[in-house]
Amino acid sequence: MNIFKYLSAVMFTSFSLLSAGAGAQEAPDVLIRRVSEEILDLAKTDKQIQAGNQHHIIEVVQGKILPHVDFQRMTASAAGRYWREANAEQQSALISEFKTLLVYTYSGAVAQIRNQKLEFKPMRSAPDDTDVEVRSNVIQPRGEPIQLNYRLEKTPSGWKIYDVNILGAWLVETYKNSFSAEIQKGGIDGLIKTLAERNKRLAANPPKPAVKG
Repeated sequence: MNIFKYLSAVMFTSFSLLSAGAGAQEAPDVLIRRVSEEILDLAKTDKQIQAGNQHHIIEVVQGKILPHVDFQRMTASAAGRYWREANAEQQSALISEFKTLLVYTYSGAVAQIRNQKLEFKPMRSAPDDTDVEVRSNVIQPRGEPIQLNYRLEKTPSGWKIYDVNILGAWLVETYKNSFSAEIQKGGIDGLIKTLAERNKRLAANPPKPAVKG
């Protein structure tokens, strides 16, 4: 879906640049707000990010973002009923390739961040909730605000993001449709192969930085 490719830069602003465990005691909306502002500030001031240095951006993603995303839950949800049909080796490979795909997606996206701002809405939840949605809008220099919501689950190691909603469409559901189509064509191994090939193409084509303006 083109809208997800176009808006992947917006997704990147939602994820954490926290040191390990720093946000474990924060409310999920406070966590998302704080780290979103941190990543926006970094993208606007880091010269290597602005130049589109893929290696540097990947290091940032791997070291600062991945610990705060539940990739196993995301992958299992995207695979749907087929997840239970996969053996342990296939599940591990699928998680690895899906994680790598999102790393390249985020890495390409961060180079596009320039002048976006975030506007958060009040969170509707009870104090003892362990699964919540944080809602926000991305304000752009041009165009209408973009809806950007997050689903988070409270785990023993803190709040984890497991899904993102852009303009009313949940990311996991979008991948679920494409995963299902690939699995029907070539099974779980076929999906893993398709993701691996896509990751190779992404590795060979570093992101281009956004044009200032």
